[in-house]
Amino acid sequence: MTRIAIIGAGFGGVAVAASLLKAGFRDIVVLEKAASAGGVWRDNTYPGCACDVPAPLYSYSFALNPSWSRRYPPHDEILAYLRSCADKTGVTPLIRYGAEVASAVWSSGAWDISLTGGEEVRADVLIPAVGQLSRPSIPALPGAESFTGIAVHTAHWTPGIPVDGRRIAVVGTGASAIQLVPAIAGRATHIDVYQRTAPWTVPKPDRRYGRLRQALARRLPALMLLSRAATWGLTLVPGAALHGNRPVNALIRAYSWVQRHWQVRDPVLRAKVTPDEPIGCKRLLFTNAWLPTLNRPDVDLITEKIIAVTPDGIRTADGTDHPCDVLVYGTGFAATDFLAPIEITGRDGVSLAGAWSGGAHAYLGLAVPGFPNMFLVYGPNTNTGNTSVIYFHEAQARWITQAVRSVAQGTTMEVRPEVAAAYDTEIQSRLSTSVWSACQSWYRTAAGRIVTNWPGSATEYRRRTAVLDRADFRPAVVRDDSGGAG
Repeated sequence: MTRIAIIGAGFGGVAVAASLLKAGFRDIVVLEKAASAGGVWRDNTYPGCACDVPAPLYSYSFALNPSWSRRYPPHDEILAYLRSCADKTGVTPLIRYGAEVASAVWSSGAWDISLTGGEEVRADVLIPAVGQLSRPSIPALPGAESFTGIAVHTAHWTPGIPVDGRRIAVVGTGASAIQLVPAIAGRATHIDVYQRTAPWTVPKPDRRYGRLRQALARRLPALMLLSRAATWGLTLVPGAALHGNRPVNALIRAYSWVQRHWQVRDPVLRAKVTPDEPIGCKRLLFTNAWLPTLNRPDVDLITEKIIAVTPDGIRTADGTDHPCDVLVYGTGFAATDFLAPIEITGRDGVSLAGAWSGGAHAYLGLAVPGFPNMFLVYGPNTNTGNTSVIYFHEAQARWITQAVRSVAQGTTMEVRPEVAAAYDTEIQSRLSTSVWSACQSWYRTAAGRIVTNWPGSATEYRRRTAVLDRADFRPAVVRDDSGGAG
């Protein structure tokens, strides 16, 4: 029987576990470091946290949900949906909570996995599904350790953090900040928002889903498929802008321009919120509340560079001290540090950190030469800037299931170095002529590689991962303990 270890019980881990169960595999363990499933939707509980992809598409295709309360559902609904899917597909009983992986070593034809508590797990197949958004990125600001108030990253928010009547400093203007700030404005005494670069925003076409719509979706599931297809079609618009379609790019820029001029009448503030980088350098943000909130007298948008954190607040480059009681980092995640801090050692003692010293890379974002029977979920260059990452997870789960079938037949699956190298050359070449090549540092490693984003359409990725090509892998090495899926 083929032993399979999956690391992480978020959307990616549940997708691949469900696919493997459907294919007949049973010896599966999902190693989850936390006390519950949910990934980023378990960790991110800040006020206003919600999805920025419409619910009909931010769902598994095999588990469309008729009960969404609105087009862009809040955090609690998404978390409940994911856990319900894990229950219904039989994944939940496979999850071992409190099982944090410290290292994994390829030894004698299998993976020896060490947990931080000292326990060892041995598996024929290793599937890291830790995602690109699991490790918060906190800037190293001088004096940060001296701050006497509460400092927290949005991904570590807890219900006990005081907001009412407090002065709040929010560092960053990304997807988390534009949800958090409107949610706490009016509760806090004052909010200072620190911006490095202005994001591109467009109106959010949100709406409630009433009882009639929910009832019809339950009785006529085809309506959900129609809604999903329509939502998919809408995502092609920002996708075209990201991939060089000038008319569509101009259309989105005009749409954003109208929003700024309609919602921000102060020309000084409007200049501050006007982006100076191409669309796509930061995620396009859908919001109706962000710009109006910045107009409030109790909210200040500060564009001066932060030079230090003081015991009482933040000091900017103009010499001004801005007092605060709570310092919130809305500064995103260490998306380019794949799998860290897990130490993974492949064939011949090669470390994954060493193999990725110039930047992470993987064939189809899934397989790395020198690391047999290891398949990544949401690996390098599989992030999407315009559609649902769950769509990518399902494509990856189907491909991984095919790879595991080969392992179950007694073979060792290791992608050929020349195949992986040719693929990486193609991807980096395409990215070098994309919108991301004109961006600053958000997508790049120190070596200048873009390691997060996929350069093509989601449809292309699904097509390229639809059928595993056995010729892409080294000649089969038959294991002594071969077995089937049963």
